[in-house]
Amino acid sequence: MQPVNWGIISTAKIGTAKVIPAMQREKLCNIRAIASRNLETAKRAADELGIERAYGSYEELLADPEIEAVYNPLPNHLHVPWSIRAAEAGKHVLCEKPVALNADEAQTLVDARDRTGVLISEAFMVRGHPQWRRARELVREGSIGKLRAIQGFFSYHNVDPANIRNIADIGGGGLYDIGCYPIVGSRFIFEDEPTRVVALLERDPELKTDRLAGALLDFPQGQASFTCSTQLVPYQRIHFFGTKGRIEIEIPFNAPPDKPCRLFVDDGSVLGGGAAREERFDVVDQYGVQGELFSEAVRGGAPLEFPIDDAVKNMRVLDALFHSAERGAWQEV
Repeated sequence: MQPVNWGIISTAKIGTAKVIPAMQREKLCNIRAIASRNLETAKRAADELGIERAYGSYEELLADPEIEAVYNPLPNHLHVPWSIRAAEAGKHVLCEKPVALNADEAQTLVDARDRTGVLISEAFMVRGHPQWRRARELVREGSIGKLRAIQGFFSYHNVDPANIRNIADIGGGGLYDIGCYPIVGSRFIFEDEPTRVVALLERDPELKTDRLAGALLDFPQGQASFTCSTQLVPYQRIHFFGTKGRIEIEIPFNAPPDKPCRLFVDDGSVLGGGAAREERFDVVDQYGVQGELFSEAVRGGAPLEFPIDDAVKNMRVLDALFHSAERGAWQEV
């Protein structure tokens, strides 16, 4: 199968530090070009990463006829407009999360996909990691009985006002940045959509972004709850509770690319997790897996498991959580 020629629009750190190096190690991902609004910045990134071509504008990269797919790690408010421009240029698009600032915006990407015929997907790399695939398999097999509850936590500490995650006007804040992960993870494991949600947000008085969020999602089969924060000690964990056992993913979201990951299956017979059975996974870089799966779909080797339609569903949940926090009441999704 021929590798896909990729172009990267933006020299954002998530791309240069994590996604690009991971994709470069995969068989089907050929990172051909990178673009910045400043040519020198693009050249510097290209030199550091061994990328063949550097462009001083996103338009130039999109005009390159050899680029087949684009990875878009721009700030949140630029995800939709530049993903649409890439699609209209005939490029397949893998766009960072959150793919939009609301579900209506995300729907315009569905329209762009249907109009242009390209593939568009939201970059939730966790769904390709073997530990998440295994957790879903265990739930499907009934290893923990009937899944009834999911509980997650995700936090870091960042109070830099210049950081894009702390700029409210361009889509900063905890729910957009990391709250989206336990949402997509709960939908992935329940294999269903929540019908209503309720949320409590605390906003930074100066930054105006949500720095602490608690949420409860009501699914047909059970409930999912999570806490996320941009101003707490760094931590992450997720648990799946069934009628006969539980599953715990130790590092669910920022799975390390250089050491094995673990999950635990526990029947609850010993308090404190003493009966938990460990499952260990070989070293894998989930960003590389993500790129490889998308490239395979571009080549027609396998269908795209999570097309852009799925991103609209995730955005509907985020929209409902923001509305719930404003109203102080349950909100239908």
